[in-house]
Amino acid sequence: MQNILLIGLNHKTAPVEIRECLAFSEEEALGGAEVLLENDAVGEVVLFSTCNRVEVLLTASDPDRAVNAVKEFLVDFKQVPRDRFEGAIYVYHGDDAVRHLFCVAASLDSMVVGEPQILGQMKTSYAAAVARKSTGAKLNRLLHRAFFIAKRVRSETGIGDHAVSISYAAVELGRKIFGNLEGKKVLLVGAGEMAELAVEHLIRNRSGDLLVANRTFERGVELAKRFRGEALRFEEIPEALAHVDIIISSTGSPDFVIVPSHVKSVMRSRRNRPLFFIDIAVPRDIDPKINRISNVYVYDIDDLKGVVDGNMEDRKREAVKAMRLIDEAVIQFRSWLDSLEVVPTIVALRNRIDAIADRELRRTIQQLGELTDSQQAALLRMKTALTNKLLHYPTLFLKRSGCNADRTGDIDTVQKLFHLDEDRD
Repeated sequence: MQNILLIGLNHKTAPVEIRECLAFSEEEALGGAEVLLENDAVGEVVLFSTCNRVEVLLTASDPDRAVNAVKEFLVDFKQVPRDRFEGAIYVYHGDDAVRHLFCVAASLDSMVVGEPQILGQMKTSYAAAVARKSTGAKLNRLLHRAFFIAKRVRSETGIGDHAVSISYAAVELGRKIFGNLEGKKVLLVGAGEMAELAVEHLIRNRSGDLLVANRTFERGVELAKRFRGEALRFEEIPEALAHVDIIISSTGSPDFVIVPSHVKSVMRSRRNRPLFFIDIAVPRDIDPKINRISNVYVYDIDDLKGVVDGNMEDRKREAVKAMRLIDEAVIQFRSWLDSLEVVPTIVALRNRIDAIADRELRRTIQQLGELTDSQQAALLRMKTALTNKLLHYPTLFLKRSGCNADRTGDIDTVQKLFHLDEDRD
C-alpha cells in the first residue's frame, strides 16, 4: 500500500541561512522531482519551495526508506551536509501529512496567517509536476482537495479579510473611506519603503495617477518612473493637494511637511471631496490638527499599527474556524483513500460471484433443454438480481470497514471467505 508522506522544513523549524541553502528554483524543483522518481522508494512526488519552506509530498510503500531517500536527495542535489539541516526536518504520515498540506494551502502555516501568495506558488509547482508526470491518482486528488479547501477557507472565514501589514492596513482604511479606490489620484511624499509598499497595494486596487514629491528631485523622478507617475518639486505639494485624493507621506523631516493651512486653502476648490492622509513617518509629516477639517482623514503609524494588531487577533479567531473545515476535509480524504483499498476486493468479489452464477446458469439451461428467448432472458434477470443481492451486504461491510481500526483484517477475512486469494474458482 502506498502511504502519503510529507517531509520538509520551514520558517518555524529552520533559520533563513538553512532555508536559503535548500531552496529550489522552479527548474531545480522539476529536476529534483525527476531525480526522486528514479528512487524505487518513491512513488508519486511533488516538490514545493518558497522563501519560507521546502517540502516534498510523496507516496511510498516503505515510509522509512522514503524519508531517508529524501534526506539523501537534499544532501546530493543541494550539496548541503545532512547534519546541517536534519534537526530542522519534520515528517508527517497519513492524515497528519494531509492536514499539514491543507493548512499550508489555506495559509494557516504561513509566517503571516491568511496571506494568499502560498496557494499560487503551490498551484504553480503542482502544474509543473503534472506536466512532468510525477504525480498519480492519489496526489492529484490530494492537491485538488487542498486547493478546494483553501478556497473554501478563504470564502467561509474572514482569515484573509484583515490587513496585517502597515502598508496594506493603510490601503484598507482608504477603501473604507472611499468605498472604491479605482481612479483615485495619489500623492507620494518622500521615498520610504513602507510608503512604496502602500503605493504598490494602491496600484493593485487600480488607483489613478501617481504624483511623487521628494526633497531630492532626482530620486523623485526615479521613483515616479518606476510607478509610471509624475515627479513634483517639494514646493509644489500644497498646490497638488487640490487635485489628489490620497497622500502617503514618509520623509525624514523633523517638522511637519503638511499643516492645516495647506489643506484649508484647497478644500473649497475641491468642493469638499474627501482627502485621505497616510502618515508613515516618524517623526510625523502630517500635522494631526488637519484631522479636525471636515472630510479630511489623517492616520499615523500608531493608528495603522492598532489596526494591524486588532486584525491579527481577528485572523487568529478565524483560523479556529478554518481548522474545523480542514479537519472535515481530512476525514473526507481519508474516506476516499479507504475506498481505494477495498475497491480491488469488491471487484474481485463481484467477478467471483458472477463467474459462479454464470456457470450455474449454463448448467441449468442445458438441463432444461431448449428454451425460448423470453425464458432465457427471465433466467438471466434472476441471475443478475440474485448476484446483486448476495453482494449487497459484503460490499457494504467492506465500504464501512474504513471506519474500523482493522480495515486490512476485514479485507483479508472477505478474501479468505470467498477464496479471492486463489486463482481457481
